[in-house]
Amino acid sequence: MYKLHFEKIYSTHVGNEPCSLALPLKAGQLTGCDGVRVYNERGEAVPTQAKATAFYPDGSIKWIFVRFMADLPPRQAVDYSLKLDDINTAFNEIITGEDFVDTGAVSVELSRQFNTLFESIKYDGNTFGSNYISAPVLTDGYGNTYDFKIKDWKLTENGEVCAVFKGNGVHILHDMEVYTGEIKLYFYKDLSRMELAYRLINTTEEELEVKNLEIRHHKLYELNRRCATGISNYKTRYNISEDGSEVKEIIDADLLIYEANEHNAEVFYGTFFADCTDEESGLCATVYQAQQNYPKAIMADKNGLTVKLVPEGIGKVVMQGGMAREQRVLFDFHKPFEELSVLNDISTRYQMPNKPIPDTEVFKESGVFEDIFTDVKHTRLEMFLQDKADEHTRCYGMLNWGDSPDVGYTSQGRGNGEPVWTNNEYDYSHACTLLYVRTGERRFLDYMLVSTRHWLDVDICHYSTNPLLYHGQWEHTNGHSKNGRVECSHQWVEGLLDYYHFTGDRDAFDAAIEIGKNDLRLLETPMFQNRGEINARETGWAMRTLVALYKETGDESWLEKCDWIVSHFEDWEKKYGLWLSPYADNTEIRVVFMISVAVGSLMRYYRVRPQQKVRDMILRAVDDLMDNARLENGLFYYKELPSLKRFGNNPIIMEALAIAYELTGDVKYLEAGIPTLKFVVNRITGGKGGSKFQVGDTVMSNGPGTKGFAQLMVPVTTYYTACMDAGILNKDTLLI
Repeated sequence: MYKLHFEKIYSTHVGNEPCSLALPLKAGQLTGCDGVRVYNERGEAVPTQAKATAFYPDGSIKWIFVRFMADLPPRQAVDYSLKLDDINTAFNEIITGEDFVDTGAVSVELSRQFNTLFESIKYDGNTFGSNYISAPVLTDGYGNTYDFKIKDWKLTENGEVCAVFKGNGVHILHDMEVYTGEIKLYFYKDLSRMELAYRLINTTEEELEVKNLEIRHHKLYELNRRCATGISNYKTRYNISEDGSEVKEIIDADLLIYEANEHNAEVFYGTFFADCTDEESGLCATVYQAQQNYPKAIMADKNGLTVKLVPEGIGKVVMQGGMAREQRVLFDFHKPFEELSVLNDISTRYQMPNKPIPDTEVFKESGVFEDIFTDVKHTRLEMFLQDKADEHTRCYGMLNWGDSPDVGYTSQGRGNGEPVWTNNEYDYSHACTLLYVRTGERRFLDYMLVSTRHWLDVDICHYSTNPLLYHGQWEHTNGHSKNGRVECSHQWVEGLLDYYHFTGDRDAFDAAIEIGKNDLRLLETPMFQNRGEINARETGWAMRTLVALYKETGDESWLEKCDWIVSHFEDWEKKYGLWLSPYADNTEIRVVFMISVAVGSLMRYYRVRPQQKVRDMILRAVDDLMDNARLENGLFYYKELPSLKRFGNNPIIMEALAIAYELTGDVKYLEAGIPTLKFVVNRITGGKGGSKFQVGDTVMSNGPGTKGFAQLMVPVTTYYTACMDAGILNKDTLLI
């Protein structure tokens, strides 16, 4: 039995609330999901549905994604539980057909007609036609308004809790299919709510200026209309009309700059909704994380309500070729003239849903993560890791939320005067996942969810005629992809796989697979055929991706290229006698962080395919750094040139030292890393706080980018764990 802990959040009773979680399991523990069942604090079974998202080689389940309905008391924390072997309890599933769903509270017939998603919606004795809620309406910068059509619907998930439909659609201009629009619809048992996730994909190689993007709702009746909008930061501010006259709210850069907000905005900022009601029925629409994804507008009048995902004349949203962005809206069908406080409560919980947190021991005992867990924790190091994760700048804006610029790259002029976006360098998303599973602190999970959603949409090339760009991850650049390159050294997949497990969203898994395929295409290009001339991080990061995909899928084909990469490392060593990198025309130097990337990647391969030659190569590389890459103060240098032999600020060397200790048991490797650990922990960075300011299409706060934390999470925790194991550190060790 697994304990699922709900923190105390809301002061009102939360009944029949959809919740979800991901659970990693040990090999051989579970072979099917039929017996997975959640129980409330009274020991009563609740509606549950589960699916496997990864398997072990023996066919047993590695990860399950579980949905269930919770009934949470006000003003208190509560513990639910989960069993894997309940075969006696079952609830009725949601009724679905090819294009139909009936939750018990609302029934919907889906449409394949132009400019609508629904043939009909039935709620509380009312039947609404195809014009009740429109499909997304797109207008570009030239003033062209596009038709929209769903080509096909597919039921992707169904059970006792939730039914999910995915629609593949297109935006059409003059009978030509121009842009892709994907729709996901989420329906919940016995709830009259529907979540709509709409993803616009620029399936051209030209810029798309989004002048206006909206979803319209048309009321059926014209009786005694109450129209209202709500926007909150701390307390919700209502704008109410009792006679059907227009009410509206706008989120623009000025609002964000001059409004104080102390929340970690990945978890919560406020809410943003519009409601329209009459004597027959009502509809409330809430935009998810609207402030974070500005510009946004909502309005309601006697004709209905409009959700403006991009409002005309407020800011400028330009999507580069191949760029995508998903946005979410919750539609709540309700009784006539429902109290606004009730609607606000539902809307706010949509922004910050209750999330059950398993014990961190579950993540440790499953063995699916890196060796980052220690029984005795070092207080200073734990504080350091959390502070580094928290201090990153927040960058608001529809195309920027979930990413941050790198100050170093920007100041070097790499963005031609514009901010250089990190684009998830060093897999910030996976780093956040690791901190969450170590601590159980919910905000780190939300950091991962927000950053990966951005990465999945904006930082991956979703369309290109160049196969070396298609489905690749953009290297850090201005505008996320302007003048962008796709290289093995700047592509990751582990954070995408984390997102898949924690959300059940198959899009993330598919994106990880496609990045792996892109790496394979890149490795076939001429630059990789000259053995010994490619820097370590290119093939090193590629190997890390390929090994991660092998561990995720069990598909041996992902490892075939790894053998080829190992031979490259061997030839590289033979050519120079060591792992040196050509730098200037007549220099061959040690680059500590690149060699450390190679060590970490080879070790990941070694753990799944142990080979003596790989072990020996790793140790020769680490021994060489120990002997030749340290300064008098014990720190490892950046690069082996007088002009670059400054303190290395990339902590990845600590992972290499922990690996050498893992292979040999020799504490000398750990002792060599103590000066670096102290330097990293005590190094003063830009900090956080200060005023917010606008740069182009983003409003950002002061603070460092996400790269710093992403760079250090795995090295520090693996090294720290090894040191605690070896007795080099204890919980009271001073790190000054």
